[in-house]
Amino acid sequence: MDYIVPEWVESRFPLYAVSSIHSLYCTSSMPLHPIHEDSAVLIAIAGGRGILSAYDQIYELEEGSIMLVPAHIDAVLRAKLPHPLHAYKLVIHAYEQERGGAAGALVRSSEIVSSSIFRYYPTKTEMITHIEELYTHRLPVSELRHVQNQLLLHQLLLELLEQQNAGFEAAETDSQPSIDRSIAYLEMHYSERITREKLAAMAGVSHSHFSILFKQQTGFSPSEYLSRLRVHRAKELLLSESGTLREIAQKVGYKDEFYLSRRFKQQTGISPSAYTQDGVQRVAALLSPYASHLLMLGVEPTVTLTDTSEYVNTADLQPQLMKLIDIHSPLEQVKTMLLHNHVELIIAATEHLQQYGLSSEQLRAIAPVVEIAWMKLGWKEHLRLIARAIQRSERAEQWLHEFEQEERVARLQLEHTPVAEEIITILVVKPEGLFVYGGRNVGYVIYQSLGLQPPALIAEEMSRQGDQFHSVMIEETDLGRYAGSRILVVVYPDEKGEKVHADDFFRSTSWMALPAVQQHKVDFLDVDEWVPYNPVSIRLQLQRALVLLGGYQ
Repeated sequence: MDYIVPEWVESRFPLYAVSSIHSLYCTSSMPLHPIHEDSAVLIAIAGGRGILSAYDQIYELEEGSIMLVPAHIDAVLRAKLPHPLHAYKLVIHAYEQERGGAAGALVRSSEIVSSSIFRYYPTKTEMITHIEELYTHRLPVSELRHVQNQLLLHQLLLELLEQQNAGFEAAETDSQPSIDRSIAYLEMHYSERITREKLAAMAGVSHSHFSILFKQQTGFSPSEYLSRLRVHRAKELLLSESGTLREIAQKVGYKDEFYLSRRFKQQTGISPSAYTQDGVQRVAALLSPYASHLLMLGVEPTVTLTDTSEYVNTADLQPQLMKLIDIHSPLEQVKTMLLHNHVELIIAATEHLQQYGLSSEQLRAIAPVVEIAWMKLGWKEHLRLIARAIQRSERAEQWLHEFEQEERVARLQLEHTPVAEEIITILVVKPEGLFVYGGRNVGYVIYQSLGLQPPALIAEEMSRQGDQFHSVMIEETDLGRYAGSRILVVVYPDEKGEKVHADDFFRSTSWMALPAVQQHKVDFLDVDEWVPYNPVSIRLQLQRALVLLGGYQ
């Protein structure tokens, strides 16, 4: 059916180019060069020594070193006289690929150009050699030379990303562990009375040095960081309607509601009561389906942290500006990207926070975190809780009302068809084994929307576990106990995209002996179309199910 649009779309990374490249000389007659660009700037020291200053930060640069300066930063490069300084300035620009066709591909942010952090790389002589070659051939005379320049540029970018990721990983393991301990303590004990002296003592450094190290690592002073933790936690409690303003103030560490209101307005520009009325627009989703819930409610996520490219993309619902962050990225990198995109609220699945080694406490200084359990709740409850968090409950209830009407119509269409008398098994074949699905994913539409009959063992588990029952893993020898008169099959490929494991299974005696197989009552379902578990995908699956099972005459 043409009106059923695939909802899984690809994501694309940016394309890189050199906007400009210059050779800079700093001498006694011209001791400094101002730097201000709309994109990231790579400063490579080819000779001499220098100082790069930006705001209150000073970086000493040696011959053979490289400094990456964020976009829109006013900086000054100076020579350390009497020796002259020779440096190359390379301006790197990231171009977002155009979204092509109906697929509406989503764009991932550039980790190099989007970063707001200065990065220093000592002793990178090979990289400087590449930059010197780029400068020498900055006006290529042939396409061959142009392609060689592209290879040099991407070799530079590869090394920068490798160094950047290595730096993030080091920061999470052994860099400034004492500061990390004080940050973790602050995140866990923000509601208590905490002095800077206590945090400095915990870090084993002086009071003044602690403040400098703390801001270098977090971007905030200790008092700013504490205020953000308290105000963001207050926002979380306001969104969940957890007590009066006075009770919330005392829970987050303020003596009364007046002091909370003053701090709240200083940080946000609005009062607590206004916050619960206005709603938020810049939302990050930690889980792909939650991004889909937000889109359906009319709020496009500013950022989605994910390990897949699963998104809803229907004729009237296409993401335009969403940025993607790999959930496997180091914590500091995730924090940097969330800050850079000015996220106002993070919506996360509790289980996925735990799975990826994250916690609300670690992210709360960036933005308030609303945790919504994934497996313990069904998609309708997910939708209602997300809608409440962004003040769109009325819209959610209207959508659910319309969908429930569609479900009733669909059940009537199948009521007098042969499928209404059949027992339907949903069999999922994965590389790691066989699964029979319950009332989630494709099972929701088959068993709950359409009210069709599951195998008796699945019906028992659905009755006992409700929305928490996802699937049960079975052995081939158990097929007969679960196989109904019709079988719907979903095959997951392995990591290489192959389905050899499924071919072997479908040639097995256990499979061939099933009555549904012998009577040709087996339907194969596409994993991309039938597995997503979110409001828009469920609605599309309902339409597909009617076509598949004979509901459309």
